[in-house]
Amino acid sequence: MRHIRAKRLFLCSLPLFLLAATLALAQGESRARDLGIPFDGTPGALNAITDVGGVEVGFTTLISGSGKLVVGQGPVRTGVTAILPRGKKSINDPVFAGWYSLNGNGEMTGTTWVEESGFLEGPVMITNTHSVGVVRDAVIKWRFEHGAADLSGYWWSLPVVAETWDGELNDINGFHVKPDDAFHALNTASSGPVSEGNVGGGTGMICNGFKGGTGTASRKLSAKEGGYTLGVLVQCNYGVQSQLRIAGIPVGRELPSGIPHAEDTGSIIVVVATDAPLLPNQLKRLARRVPLGLGRLGSYSGDGSGDIFIAFSTANSATWGPGGVKHVAMLPNDDMNSLFLATAQAVEEAVVNAMIAARDLKGINDFEVLAIPHAKLQQVLRKYSRLVGADNT
Repeated sequence: MRHIRAKRLFLCSLPLFLLAATLALAQGESRARDLGIPFDGTPGALNAITDVGGVEVGFTTLISGSGKLVVGQGPVRTGVTAILPRGKKSINDPVFAGWYSLNGNGEMTGTTWVEESGFLEGPVMITNTHSVGVVRDAVIKWRFEHGAADLSGYWWSLPVVAETWDGELNDINGFHVKPDDAFHALNTASSGPVSEGNVGGGTGMICNGFKGGTGTASRKLSAKEGGYTLGVLVQCNYGVQSQLRIAGIPVGRELPSGIPHAEDTGSIIVVVATDAPLLPNQLKRLARRVPLGLGRLGSYSGDGSGDIFIAFSTANSATWGPGGVKHVAMLPNDDMNSLFLATAQAVEEAVVNAMIAARDLKGINDFEVLAIPHAKLQQVLRKYSRLVGADNT
């Protein structure tokens, strides 16, 4: 599994055959549609951000220790997520990008230069709040060692690194994320299916009172709408159970109680990718549609929540740097409505995918966060005739 640093997982103490079986089960985790939860729109083949051609995703997941918190020793429940817009082979070909902060009680480094230049010049990394610095520095070194130093004028770098807080489950002040963990997430990033739930930077996260983490989804537009693909990846650590809505139903009020957060004090990072030819100002408009998907789920973006989003386009390659006039393509603003809708739809599904894929996790001081109960969720949705297929009978 490309996201596992096995030497630092509690699973490493298991017999090899049991370890293999356990990891195989993790790879086969359920997704929201597997439970019969309905969503609007048509997903791509993988229903993941990697449906956008060229995008690669990698993880490092750090799980070790148990019991009482000993700062610097653990327990550790954290990690790193890497999203490479054009993959490892094209790291020197920046993409047009735009970002938006709905509520700024969080961090995404490098965004002032994204705003100014209109370009995302490297990967997007996501980790925990107190590991942003080490991941940022690691990205600079990684890019230098992978050819970025050959770029004319490459004397400085402003990496994009975002965070959400995992301090209820993780020894966050133990600074367990190291440069090698960022390198591993980058070096093992790949296209294809994307793991969800308790992986990467999402390992120790809580969402709407239940276990949260990493989730992804995509939408494929019709030929009439241009045939473009849009995908999102979320790291969700926000929300309160009482406000949670799935498939339009206020399920949070009918599910067994999870973590009793009275207010929304978490955060969510959303990365939006598309192959539609959009300019930076248009991508900022796309990022500003992310909250519409979160609103469908009951989010109100509380004062203590860092809700920060970035969008990029893989179209218009070789437009960065000196060398004369660059010719670019762009989609007219009037033709963006289907992408706006796709963004809201994919964000909604990605968050639910993260919660469905997540598993119960016990962390520091034996504090445990339970995953959303699948059978009970289906029961509630069935009550309101909101399951698809045979499960709705």
